[in-house]
Amino acid sequence: MQIVLASASPRRRELFSWLGLKFDVVVPEVDETIQPGETPVEFCARISREKAWYVSSRMPESLVISADTIVVSGGKILGKPVDEAQAREHLRILKGSSHEVYTGYAIIQGEERVSRVIRTVVHFRDMSPEEIDWYISTKEPMDKAGSYGLQGIGSLFISTIEGSYTNVIGLPLSDLYHDLKGFGITLHTIEGG
Repeated sequence: MQIVLASASPRRRELFSWLGLKFDVVVPEVDETIQPGETPVEFCARISREKAWYVSSRMPESLVISADTIVVSGGKILGKPVDEAQAREHLRILKGSSHEVYTGYAIIQGEERVSRVIRTVVHFRDMSPEEIDWYISTKEPMDKAGSYGLQGIGSLFISTIEGSYTNVIGLPLSDLYHDLKGFGITLHTIEGG
């Protein structure tokens, strides 16, 4: 069975590789504009499904997995920063408070479909203006939702998380593996190649 990860994210590719599966990557072309009245969770679920549908419609025999991760504070989605000023704004919002990270994922193979959204709460320590400037100077915040990376330097400013660690990086592996078992993917399958 051909397994396809529908994602442009290098972090998501790395996480998915931990499953030990052979897979191809196809980058979906999806308009990621939030719809009027759409909640962050609805947006996240819809985008992950649309990514999977995009690839599945072109590769109908394949098992397609897609995901979309968002950072939400005060009901507002904090996307990837467009510049250093926006990264600074994001970090000022997040410092000294808690926020939510949602990853929506979808699995499609033929008529079988699964779609879920997993939530993790991240608690940020307070950051001084100098720490924010220093962190931005590392360039790590510039390609990450919410302007930080849990798996990198950003971990210096995170006190605790409630929920899936890998969800914050971009793919809730435990939940995903549980659902993949319904498609015939098990540790026995993985180890046996």
